[in-house]
Amino acid sequence: MQTGLSLSETISAGAEAVRFEAVDGHPLEGTLTRGAGDGPLVLISAATAVKRGFYQKFAESLVTDHGFRAALTYDYRGTGGSVSRDFNPRHISMADWGMKDFPAALTRLERVAPGHPVVGVGQSFGGQALGLGNVSQRFERYLMVATISGYWRNLEGGLKLYALMNLIANPVAAVLGHVPAGMGLGSGLPGGVFADWTRWCRRPDYFFAGESRFDAKRLFASVRTPILAIGATDDPWGTPAAREAIMRHFVNAPVETRWLDPQAAGGPIGHLDFFRSRFRETLWPGPIAWLKGEVGA
Repeated sequence: MQTGLSLSETISAGAEAVRFEAVDGHPLEGTLTRGAGDGPLVLISAATAVKRGFYQKFAESLVTDHGFRAALTYDYRGTGGSVSRDFNPRHISMADWGMKDFPAALTRLERVAPGHPVVGVGQSFGGQALGLGNVSQRFERYLMVATISGYWRNLEGGLKLYALMNLIANPVAAVLGHVPAGMGLGSGLPGGVFADWTRWCRRPDYFFAGESRFDAKRLFASVRTPILAIGATDDPWGTPAAREAIMRHFVNAPVETRWLDPQAAGGPIGHLDFFRSRFRETLWPGPIAWLKGEVGA
């Protein structure tokens, strides 16, 4: 989650746009970057209201600098290249992103090299997707960046965000059926997704209570994949309380946590900027080595 950002990134000529479908037939679009190395396949799952192009430089570095076999980024339904006129944005749920789109993207990636090891990278909601997707056993390890519970009282500046979401953006979504870009909530969201997100962020238990569509506690408890959860000390939303509120539900997974220092990194990191290419030499190498399973990483 992030406010007030421009998140466009150039997609390289060597990357391939791919299209595939979720289990319910919703069309999805991704960018597949292939390399000559024999390292793992890696699925990169975005934060809320962030288009897949934001992660392209990171994906390219994994493939060209670190020997990963291939990297797939993708847009969740109702966003970026995964918008379909056949699906009403009011009826798209945030749960669909984790329970339908995330598994579909994983299946598309696995087609590149069936049986090859797969790892995952998820930012913010992209980390939550590992718990919701019910496919965690297909990952060897999973890197979570700024993955938190969005309950507003756990966030620095949470009252301002609460007011923006509930008093301004919610009425707009009710009228338009979506939250447009330019409202300080990223690149725009389908109305149904925003309704989920807003409701969860009002609840101390986020989506771990009060949901009839899924049992998040059970789903998260089923995860046994090793997790590295990293956050920045200057992330106003990624407070220790916000991170712990989500990570404590991975009760059966080995979880390692690390905090990143913006002074040591050479500049602000915040909620999203870990993936900026300016951190290629400072922040990226350690987590990438961990993804590859290197001893001592």
